[in-house]
Amino acid sequence: MSIFKKLAWYFRLEWRRYLIGIIGLLLTAIIAIVPPRIIGDMVDSIHGRTMTGALLATDLALVAGAALAQYATRYVWRNAIWGGAARLEQLLRDRLFRHFMAMDRTFYQRYRTGDLMAHATNDLEAVQRVAGGGILQFADAIITGGTTLIAMMALINWRLTLLAIIPFPFLAAVSWYLGQKIHRAFGKSQAAFSRLNNKAQESISGIKVIKALGQDQADIDDYDQQVADTIKINRHVNFLDSLFDPGITLIISISYVATIVLGGVFVMQGTITIGNLVSFISYLAMMIWPMFAVGMLFNTMERGNASYDRVMELLDQQSKIIDAPHGLTQRPQGELAYHVAHFDYPEDEQTSLRDINFDLPAGHTLGIVGRVGAGKSTIMKLILREFDDYQGEITFGGHPIKDYALDSYLPAIGYVPQESFLFSDTVFENIRFAKADATEEAVVAAAKKSDLAHQIDLLPEGYETQVGEEGISLSGGQRQRLAIARALLIDPELLILDDALSAVDAETETEILTNLHAERADKTTIIAAHRLSSVMNADEIIVLDHGKIIERGNHASLMAAHGWYEQMFTQQQLETRVKGGDQNGQ
Repeated sequence: MSIFKKLAWYFRLEWRRYLIGIIGLLLTAIIAIVPPRIIGDMVDSIHGRTMTGALLATDLALVAGAALAQYATRYVWRNAIWGGAARLEQLLRDRLFRHFMAMDRTFYQRYRTGDLMAHATNDLEAVQRVAGGGILQFADAIITGGTTLIAMMALINWRLTLLAIIPFPFLAAVSWYLGQKIHRAFGKSQAAFSRLNNKAQESISGIKVIKALGQDQADIDDYDQQVADTIKINRHVNFLDSLFDPGITLIISISYVATIVLGGVFVMQGTITIGNLVSFISYLAMMIWPMFAVGMLFNTMERGNASYDRVMELLDQQSKIIDAPHGLTQRPQGELAYHVAHFDYPEDEQTSLRDINFDLPAGHTLGIVGRVGAGKSTIMKLILREFDDYQGEITFGGHPIKDYALDSYLPAIGYVPQESFLFSDTVFENIRFAKADATEEAVVAAAKKSDLAHQIDLLPEGYETQVGEEGISLSGGQRQRLAIARALLIDPELLILDDALSAVDAETETEILTNLHAERADKTTIIAAHRLSSVMNADEIIVLDHGKIIERGNHASLMAAHGWYEQMFTQQQLETRVKGGDQNGQ
């Protein structure tokens, strides 16, 4: 019964709805007592040859009236109880989705997408069944079972009733025993489903890589093995499930045998009439559902309990990014001052950043370069407040970025990573995603700034062309430029390009950077890149290595220093000339 205690907060919230439902169940159970009694009286009248046409019509009218009344009361309790279950599912889905939106990067590193999807589907459905079917089974087992037992004892014979219910305690014992086993087995089943769901999601998302590396069959074999493991676990759950019905059927059969034997004796002795026996057997038939409900109740509760615990485990996770309760609501603008003495990723002993200091006035551009893994993207993540647990301080417009309300701070930043996520929608809607009320003219202007407008015009349906899931119908360069257009649409105070020009050619890169320089003369820009031509016109360039700044200056001073920057720039220029020569030779 612990799941009902865990859901007590919801039952208190919706107590009126559930009270109406239980009253409807009670009325349904009381009305259900009438037809068997009338049928028994009809049998006695026929057996005693006292049945008349008028009496038959009256009895049939009463049975029909009881049926109509049950129809009305059933509508009441179904609408109330199932409506309450749907409301609980709505609340939990909304709460879980909002929780997902509020969680930080560490949370998504810990939980895989497929696992989160399993929690948001199967687990919530299992909890919803507790608030619907579980309440029905619990209340109906007590109300219908109780009223029927009272009718059997009061209207027929108490000794016959006691004999018929002797096997019932065995039902409770079997249900409790199997319920404990199902709770553990169902938890393993849901975990297996999460793993399988995650595997399918990863395989579909990474289908290009799988096919490119020729790993189709290996991935299929891995998936088949996970399916087999999941089926094996679910077979055990189904085995335990299947033990309920045979046990209940056996108990019902014992009750029927005892009723027929002792009831026949009572009829022969004149203790009860044959009509009473018919009514009693009808009442006993009405006890079948409450007995089944008891068995189903344990099953429903244990499944719901396991799923509720899994959902609560997610909801109990706290984001380490704390939104200031009375944070600054103005849009940040002005100088960005970055002074971080030390930062490590959670659960990573290696230092990621150390002694990173720079001041970036409004209207200036900062270039960040270095080897793969040098810490370029890490600098951006701290500015974007993906992590807050660092030693030092980052200020924007003279205020620490942690003092801003997130809803005011983040919309002032346009961030474009190397691999931007595109939604399965049109080109137009993907650009406008950053600003839902943007006009068509603003969207087209942003596309022009990112040097994408002319290519959009060549698409089959222009701006209304569907890009496919994750932008699969677009090239890498087109996806990057679309993401840049999306960032430029909000006219950000700070634009961050995190290797966001890696998939475009040198000519397109020059065009985009020229547009940005002209359009963002009073706004701040940070460009992290492997291709040094992307940052050569920046006001300041910092060179990272193992999370530390090893060189800094503008392009001219860094070239004159003959360090890593000068060596890499010369090498890249040589590679560009060699490629150009090869193309001309062809």
